[in-house]
Amino acid sequence: MRTTSSVPCDRRGHLCDVWYPSDIQSGKPRPVVVWANGTADAPVEPKVYDYLLSHLASWGFVVVATRDPKTGYGDTVLDSLDYLKAQADAPASPIHRRVDLDRVGVAGHSQGATGAINAMLKAQGRIRTAVAFQLPSQRWCSPADLCVLTENLRAAKSGSIFYVGGTFDVIISPDRQSDGEKLNSLTAYYEATPNVLLKAKGLVKLANHNDLLGKPGCGSAVVGSPLTCTLGVYGYLGLPTAWLAWQLQSSSEAGTAFRSDKGEFFTARAWSGQASNVR
Repeated sequence: MRTTSSVPCDRRGHLCDVWYPSDIQSGKPRPVVVWANGTADAPVEPKVYDYLLSHLASWGFVVVATRDPKTGYGDTVLDSLDYLKAQADAPASPIHRRVDLDRVGVAGHSQGATGAINAMLKAQGRIRTAVAFQLPSQRWCSPADLCVLTENLRAAKSGSIFYVGGTFDVIISPDRQSDGEKLNSLTAYYEATPNVLLKAKGLVKLANHNDLLGKPGCGSAVVGSPLTCTLGVYGYLGLPTAWLAWQLQSSSEAGTAFRSDKGEFFTARAWSGQASNVR
């Protein structure tokens, strides 16, 4: 199920969309995933990430996303969370009193991966976890603070982060450093994340920068070399959903998948470059 705000919901005047389970009125209030879009030249319509976000709603999450095409600072991402809270308090809303605002995560793609982490760091504990899909290397950020700043990441004291990439995304979000002291790889971001935070990192084999836009295949996701789609979204559904189920739905079974000693994350044939500090 999906609804759209009737008026702008963020500081830049964009609408917000909310995805929620069809059985939202039954059971306990549902945890939240706040979504951050990748870079675009115009407001991001809900159809762009609908397959992924509908999937998350089907697993029991309420998902909210501003249509902001430049989410890197995380501010409009937090605005969308405020909008969701207002909807949960509104008697006429389909999610009235059906949202668990003590269990909030954030996820985002490309520039939105930056926005997701920045939103968690700025949220002062309101956001428990972040899933960062195709997080851009710091070399691509202009101005510099459009990326996750190294000092801010290293200063983090709460939350958790799952860094997710694709092995074909070697230009924007490579796994390994080639040069420089900036955080120009997922491994560098992972290593800069304090061990006080639960953290994991992995790449979907053969996936490129825009596979996440698949619906589920690549037919409508290819936007030109090198930001291509090679497989589609399926490879990104399972383990990121498991991470959110662990962090927001208290699924100990899902959390076991990320244990560095015996978790299935480390034996998943479709993934490479796995790392975690989960014990």
